[in-house]
Amino acid sequence: MKPAEEPGMNDEKVLTKHPLGKANKPVLKHDYDTFKAAILSALGRRELTHTELLNELTKSLKGKFSGNVGWHVMVVKLDLEARKLIERTSSSPQKYRLK
Repeated sequence: MKPAEEPGMNDEKVLTKHPLGKANKPVLKHDYDTFKAAILSALGRRELTHTELLNELTKSLKGKFSGNVGWHVMVVKLDLEARKLIERTSSSPQKYRLK
C-alpha cells in the first residue's frame, strides 16, 4: 500500500453498486472518480464492447494509474450500470453506451 500524498484525502472510499443487487467492492474515491470520468468520456464518443472499453481505458490511463485497470473498469462499469448512467445494448456482441 502506498502512502497517501495528503493524509486522509486518499483513503475515502466509494461503496460501489451492482446492477443485480449483489454486493460490490469499495473503491478508493480518487480511483473511482478517475475511472468514472474515463468510462463516461469513452462512451460519450461511441458504443464500446467490454474489450474495446478496457483497451481504450488502458491506453488513456497509461502513466496516470498504476493499479489493476481491468478490475477497476469492471467494478466501476457495473456501478455505473446500477446507477443507470450507462446501459448494455442488446446487440451481439454486447456493447455499452450512455443512458
